[in-house]
Amino acid sequence: MAHDHHHAHQHEHRHGQHHDHAEIDWTEMAPLLEAGAELFSPLYERALAWLAKQQTNPGLIVDAGSGPGVVSCLLAETFPAARIVAVDGSEPLLDRARDRAARLGLADRFSTLAGDLPDVLGDLDYPADLLWASRSLHHLGDQRAALAAFAERLAPGGTLAIVEGGLPTRFLPRDIGIGRPGLQARLNAVEEEWFAEMRAALAGTVDETEDWPALLTAAGLAHTRTRSFLLDLPAPAPDRARAYVAATLSRIREALADRLDATDRTTLDRLLDPEDKASVHHRPDLFLLAAQTVHTASRAL
Repeated sequence: MAHDHHHAHQHEHRHGQHHDHAEIDWTEMAPLLEAGAELFSPLYERALAWLAKQQTNPGLIVDAGSGPGVVSCLLAETFPAARIVAVDGSEPLLDRARDRAARLGLADRFSTLAGDLPDVLGDLDYPADLLWASRSLHHLGDQRAALAAFAERLAPGGTLAIVEGGLPTRFLPRDIGIGRPGLQARLNAVEEEWFAEMRAALAGTVDETEDWPALLTAAGLAHTRTRSFLLDLPAPAPDRARAYVAATLSRIREALADRLDATDRTTLDRLLDPEDKASVHHRPDLFLLAAQTVHTASRAL
């Protein structure tokens, strides 16, 4: 789990860490991760266009925690002269990444590397000009040490871009006409509790103030920049957004239902019932609004 604020790193990708492998069937999860990343592609495209202004002609780009490769392929399209290496701990996800690159005609400059972050980055043939890590860092116990390891794999003048923070994705009004108003805020709260427990249970976990520019500077990098990017799909949301919301709520129902009161569990069940006109499958007020934050810094020449 984990993402948008943090349910199962759901919509996009982003894995490569041991603790997840024991818990998640990646072959089963892969289509959901891929569909979610595709849904968020407009947000990523804007983020990568911004990034392209900072790193104009990278030779090697590494996607650290690539998942099924949606963003890896967007990186390849944004930087048509670059070689791309998708790095992840899950072979089934990397299989999908390779298949995607082949379908898009990118296979000649696309490769994969399997292993746990950050150690696997030591297997790269040469340093990266751009290292992209979207929501993979917070699955590593010692984030400060991981950032230092990421920074070490940059070429002189290379850029590290991490996606951490932003805002919880919202898709329902405060009052949805069933149950108590404010359901989504309460779901966000239990997800935050889960996320804190997940972090606490990681091997070698270190509490860290999440001041990402300061942490990037501590890793020896300079010229920090931060910008957030928005995905705004207004109501009535398209079918693929409804499917994403239904999958998100289903995972919350399976994993966190015991943290909700009986009224909220009943409301969640109604929202997930395709036969109920109040469900996310039918309701006209369903939207999707998300903000993700990208932090960058560069290694000195």
